[in-house]
Amino acid sequence: MESYAKVLLYAIPFFMGLMGMEILYGYFVKNQKYKVMDTVSSISSGLTNILKDSLGLGVILVTYPYLLEQLAYVELTSTWLVWLVAFIAIDFAGYWNHRLSHKINFFWNQHVIHHSSEEFNLACALRQSVSNLLGYFPLFLIPAAFFGVPNEVIAIIAPVHLFAQFWYHTQHIGKLGWLEYVIITPSQHRVHHAINPEYIDKNLGQILSIWDRLFGTFQEELETIQPQYGVLKPVGTWNPLIINFQHVWRLMQDAWRTKSIWDKLRIWFMPTGWRPEDVKELYPIAIIDDVYQFERYKTSSSAALRGYVIFQMFATLGLLLFMFYNYSTIGPNGLLLSGAFVFVGIYGYTTLMDRTSYAVIIEVLRGVAGLIFLVVTKDWFGINAYLTIGSIIVGIYFIITIIAGIYFTIAENTDTLETAV
Repeated sequence: MESYAKVLLYAIPFFMGLMGMEILYGYFVKNQKYKVMDTVSSISSGLTNILKDSLGLGVILVTYPYLLEQLAYVELTSTWLVWLVAFIAIDFAGYWNHRLSHKINFFWNQHVIHHSSEEFNLACALRQSVSNLLGYFPLFLIPAAFFGVPNEVIAIIAPVHLFAQFWYHTQHIGKLGWLEYVIITPSQHRVHHAINPEYIDKNLGQILSIWDRLFGTFQEELETIQPQYGVLKPVGTWNPLIINFQHVWRLMQDAWRTKSIWDKLRIWFMPTGWRPEDVKELYPIAIIDDVYQFERYKTSSSAALRGYVIFQMFATLGLLLFMFYNYSTIGPNGLLLSGAFVFVGIYGYTTLMDRTSYAVIIEVLRGVAGLIFLVVTKDWFGINAYLTIGSIIVGIYFIITIIAGIYFTIAENTDTLETAV
């Protein structure tokens, strides 16, 4: 986990830089694809995901080294062939894992966060899950294990393969000619994120486009059909932690409410969106009928609030990067506590973005908890070793959090505010 944290020290600023370039490009060509609240929500979602992964939270059902030990039948001797087979195996596994997430009710919960943005830009690429707490992906790597691909090779290619999926989340790049037949492009991925009937659940590939063409899930972006983004059951919140568990909570409610024992069992493995008939009638859920006319989620906000949540996002990013930088020194217990502050922080300020009344309670409590921790330890997980006034800066941050939580929840009248941009 420590090596993964070190990689993130470089990867996060790189991705943030690319997003900054896309925002500037949109500004200069007068075709902006970013909105403040949506962007903060997307980036905050990414922070929760990398925090969860760096802390190793979850249960691994099966590991790749175990499969390798049990199933290795062929031993590849050519170095380049090992890397090629590993890449193809990971991409093949990614396609089927992705397809499973789109087709099965239970698995959709771990993927809905990625599709929850009603915008489409590089930031929405960061909307990754924290609800994928069961690690079963190695099961899709059985072909790699069969060919004896070393675990070290998989460990290197897997994150590279993941990071390589970032660039095509953009509306500023058109079709790419012959490359459309080789790799997943922005055009193809716009189709994938669209909720238009013609596009939904298409283009499930991750790097290579061959799998969609081979297994019947390919759809070209049509000039006559403009992609519309989001999910058919709108999430209605900026809070990434709520989005992560919203779908599974609905499944749990439906399983509890239905009178059919059979439906209680099968609801988890039925096609995405399936609900028992008796529950569907008594507890209807709004679904978008007209993808061109639906009302996109927005909350009232002032320029001050938009500026404040941007500040909170960067402050949280700073706390997270310090945690990764000081990973080995902080230690397991310190990492869990530091991570808890980040999780609660993201939950707090995104709840504030939703203009939820209880946001003030969360913000005041986490601010007070942070100040108490600083008073007791006289440090913030070792920050004073790098910056003598580090704890003072963190303390000021928590004081600002308390004051702003009170102001934006109580003092600022939401009835007089403009809608979010």
